[in-house]
Amino acid sequence: MSASALLSAADIGMIRGERLLFREVSLSLAPGEAIVLRGPNGAGKTTLLRILAGLTQAETGTIDRNASHHWVAHRDGLKPHETPREHLTLWARAWGQSTTDVEPLLDKMGLSRPSDVPAKHLSAGQRRRTALARLHLEYRPVWLLDEPLTALDSEGRTLLLGMIEQHRQSDGVVVAAVHGDAGFPATREVEI
Repeated sequence: MSASALLSAADIGMIRGERLLFREVSLSLAPGEAIVLRGPNGAGKTTLLRILAGLTQAETGTIDRNASHHWVAHRDGLKPHETPREHLTLWARAWGQSTTDVEPLLDKMGLSRPSDVPAKHLSAGQRRRTALARLHLEYRPVWLLDEPLTALDSEGRTLLLGMIEQHRQSDGVVVAAVHGDAGFPATREVEI
């Protein structure tokens, strides 16, 4: 594992029940790099992301986390009654950040109009934009993204791809599980 890597994993393996999901997965991300995880549904992409985030214990292997991370799961994490404004304000406070950044962030993410609409009435794309907006509330060098393009329209997709590019230019790293075109140039791809 490289000393300059923000996130490294060596020989990661995982078994679910009697089924081997994957074995001997290794990766290392230096500042500015991005890895795309590929594989069919059920191959273990989300499980690998959860292992990298420290949410699930691997059966084998080691992980070196040398920087803080954001985890954006496939599900958006909003409560049905929660509005985008409330959600982002809650997370800003939880992370000790100023809530004055919430309004400009809502505007940047195209959420000004539905900012006070409960999540249960938002479109899937609006909920996804709200979840992705959390990435801007506190800088963390490692982004772990599970199907980040899901439910986004072309404008939302362009917005996210710009966020990823800017993050990488700021020496951040990205690990993203995707189906189809990632939309951004990856340093490398890992097949699960």
